[in-house]
Amino acid sequence: MAQNPPKGDDVVASPKSFVASDDMARQEDGHGPVENEDYEIERVEKVYRKLDLRIIPAFWVLYFLCSAIRSNIGIAQTMNQNVRHDLVSVLGLTAKDTSTALALFYVSYVIFDLPSNLIMSRLSPRVWMARIVFAVGIIGTCFTAVQAAWSVKLLRFLLGVVIAGMWPGMAYYLTLFYPPSRTGKRIGMYFTASQVSAAVVGLVSAGFQQMDGLGGLVGFRWMFLVYGLLGTVLGVVLLWWLPDRPLAPGEKRVRTPWLKWLPASPEALKGEDVLVHYNDLRRVYHARPWDLKDLWHVLIDWRLWPLVLMYFGVVGVGIGTQLYGNVIIASIDSTFTGIQISLLFAPIWMMDFCAILLVTPISDRFHRYRAVFFSAAVCIQIAGLLTVTFALDNKWARYGGLLLIGFGLGPTVPICMTWTNEIFQRRHGEVGVAAASALVSGLGNLGSITTTYALYTGWPEDAVKGPHQYRRSNFTMIGILCVSIASSFLMTVLLRIFGNKPTRKATSSNSSVVDSLGEYQDGAARREHQQRGFKRMWWSKKP
Repeated sequence: MAQNPPKGDDVVASPKSFVASDDMARQEDGHGPVENEDYEIERVEKVYRKLDLRIIPAFWVLYFLCSAIRSNIGIAQTMNQNVRHDLVSVLGLTAKDTSTALALFYVSYVIFDLPSNLIMSRLSPRVWMARIVFAVGIIGTCFTAVQAAWSVKLLRFLLGVVIAGMWPGMAYYLTLFYPPSRTGKRIGMYFTASQVSAAVVGLVSAGFQQMDGLGGLVGFRWMFLVYGLLGTVLGVVLLWWLPDRPLAPGEKRVRTPWLKWLPASPEALKGEDVLVHYNDLRRVYHARPWDLKDLWHVLIDWRLWPLVLMYFGVVGVGIGTQLYGNVIIASIDSTFTGIQISLLFAPIWMMDFCAILLVTPISDRFHRYRAVFFSAAVCIQIAGLLTVTFALDNKWARYGGLLLIGFGLGPTVPICMTWTNEIFQRRHGEVGVAAASALVSGLGNLGSITTTYALYTGWPEDAVKGPHQYRRSNFTMIGILCVSIASSFLMTVLLRIFGNKPTRKATSSNSSVVDSLGEYQDGAARREHQQRGFKRMWWSKKP
């Protein structure tokens, strides 16, 4: 890519310097002064805050709506249940029909997750993300017209096809603008949309239940229609909202023929901010085009599989709680009405929301201890499941167990995706992030298939009403969470033994972003050698 400075009105101030790897080595060895320095950290932080304002709100809104469309089938099973206007009663669904429909989403999601993310890395990330959201909105709207079990199953499968690549694509998109050590907090920020969505779907469903019969539609059909239309509109708006991948200083964006008919999006950064970002994250601007051989190296990297197992457990429990949480609440007290269940479902995700905001920023500051933060959160989930299972004499204690599960779920997925970015960008470059995040998300969602198809209402013997209802499903969830904990510590041990050196240069051969060992030497990489800890917190800043 071109590295010439902008001309005319776009001339920017020179940084204090670009630091060459040999200069850095001389400084570390004490053999001579370094002639150049990076920008001040305050200046770099200002640029990333500008990116936050442009990217994170868009991601939050799109993830909120897509999560609502994906999960509202769960709450539809209990809406207006007292008058038999719930999804199950209206369509005559069996427990097996429901669990099959829920699981089919994850089957197609697993199949298409990797191809979708690889396409995004080749094409315009902005356009591909907008395409995903637009298609999700269309399919979500079609749920309004479901009339039988086969149509629910078909639409759930198609929903998995079109939404595939959204979650790992968002993680990949962030690495185009942020170093991996800064992505955990950002992933957590927009991941809260899923938790707020789960809570809002529960709360707002009470309003949709009051609309039951309006215009000849039952309550859950109104819910499908409204969320679907909102998602479709958002997919179009994102073409103007999201920025495309960043350009090096002085470089002009080339619009390919297939993009000329689409609206252009304003650049994420302008003026001196472009040069500040370029100096801090040059690895993004000089990414080497990948080929099938590079992809194969990612697929056979043993570092992928502990991450998949970590994700398998926590996302399985998360989706199981999201889809069956209302069913579990109903089993705690059979006198709860549909509206009461919806209102009790929401606080679970408020606990999840709080945990994300508390833990993910700290995990970024202590990025070498990702496994500790991850495992501690999983242990809280296990404690919650044990409480739900054994506190049979106190319904509110059992409900408190669900709140513990929600709190423990919060930081686990963002930490897992951030750790994936950290490991695979350093080792394999851009294709490493695109492929690994998709594989961790896709294969890890096999846990979702397990919890949606084989557990709770999908396990007839375990769904029999009584004091032991869903006990074996809870034990299964505890088991897969233990696998997640073991995998996180196994990954830590193996990384200490074998390291995480780059397989080959992940940047173009004419760049100075890497040293002779293939290590990144941009501003962010140099800072990542040390943990931030609690430095530069609000209480430590000088007035």
